[in-house]
Amino acid sequence: MADVPALLRALPRVDEVLAHQRLTAISQEAPRALCRQAARAAVEEARSLLLRGDPPAGLTLDAIAARAAQILRRRLRPHLSRAINATGIVLHTGLGRAPFSSSAQAALAEVAAGYCNLQADLETGQRMPRESHVHWLFQELTGAEATLVVNNNAAATVLVLNTLAAGKEVIVSRGEMVEIGGSFRLPEIIALAGCRLVEVGCTNRTHLRDYENGITPETAVLLAVHQSNYRIEGFTSQVEIGELAALARARGLICVHDLGSGALVDLAGYGLPREPTVPDSLAAGAEVVLFSGDKLLGGPQCGVILGNEDALAAMRRNPFYRAFRVGKLTLSVLEATLRLFLEPESLPKKHGLMALLLCSPEAIRERAEALAREAQSRGGGWLRAEVQEGESEVGGGSLAGHSLPTTVVALRSDRVSSGELARLLRLSEPPIFARVHRDRVVLDPRTVLPDEDATILAALARMGADLQDQ
Repeated sequence: MADVPALLRALPRVDEVLAHQRLTAISQEAPRALCRQAARAAVEEARSLLLRGDPPAGLTLDAIAARAAQILRRRLRPHLSRAINATGIVLHTGLGRAPFSSSAQAALAEVAAGYCNLQADLETGQRMPRESHVHWLFQELTGAEATLVVNNNAAATVLVLNTLAAGKEVIVSRGEMVEIGGSFRLPEIIALAGCRLVEVGCTNRTHLRDYENGITPETAVLLAVHQSNYRIEGFTSQVEIGELAALARARGLICVHDLGSGALVDLAGYGLPREPTVPDSLAAGAEVVLFSGDKLLGGPQCGVILGNEDALAAMRRNPFYRAFRVGKLTLSVLEATLRLFLEPESLPKKHGLMALLLCSPEAIRERAEALAREAQSRGGGWLRAEVQEGESEVGGGSLAGHSLPTTVVALRSDRVSSGELARLLRLSEPPIFARVHRDRVVLDPRTVLPDEDATILAALARMGADLQDQ
């Protein structure tokens, strides 16, 4: 058993850590207060681990100073920073979902550099709706009469329902009562919008007559919700959006289609499962269609509302719109992303999300084998790497139940646990996120961008050097 009191007394003082060369080597870049905070944090971290009975790998002054330097470097860089996604989850919400295309990155940098014509018409000099920059593209791609863009699809749902059905009834199938990440529940959103929910049908089967029987003089909206993040299979029945739209028109109601993940093109043409598309929904008669911009669209986080010009004009007058609207950075990325859809044949190469989803298993295996080989050769004996078959996930509440074949690199070490290895990867610069599976740290090249392999190998080499020093 370790003599914990003796180990605690042997911990270096903060001033000793501050004076160590590992910290002084970078202290010129940082305010003195930050250096002291980093030194104190490293000492306190070692003390806490000792008191929990989980002593860190190194308790020497050199090891604690190395940890302080690591903390200081992390505090010197922006807290929100670029990360490497090696998890195999393509639309990883925690990591910002899909990476932007090169054209979207360029558009973002251009607009961020100074002023822009966000609401200024270049021809007349007069004020114009900010969605004008993307409306012409949505009109071309989907046939929509009007466009609104808000900060996410939950905001879009609130704005749509509050405008069209406040104080009235909204009819929804029981099989479409979705809950997504962050405890977003459709019934609660409907209540927040000031509407009354009317559930019809059963979880697995809902028929047109269920909607017909649910309509009362208080009904305003028939709402269809795409089951983006789950599937109901077996003995099922669901009303087609065209039938629901026809019923709404016949009864003087409004048909709203929440498409969730928002596919603009038929994914089946690219070898992926077919998803209902925005153009199909509008063509089928839905007066209002809403969806996320950062899922299958592969753009920035936002909620897009398309449809009837009169309905969207009313939404624009709603005070919620002012609270939910987006700024120049979101619109610049959205416009650049939409432009890619004008040439659908180029999406597999130019569109960030589609490039990841459609990467060939052979190309992924080749990268995985090279990554494992290099990791093993540079590991200096502390790291073992092997190639395994695996599955990637689409994530982000899109293409639920559909996995993508991949080849992963499984790492393990006799020096540190898998959990500690994963933590060290996250603390590298830039942070590297991986999965821990069956006591292995798993890296999936599908979601590692091509120029990031070398960064991962360099991070593993630095870890090996640090472990040798301890």
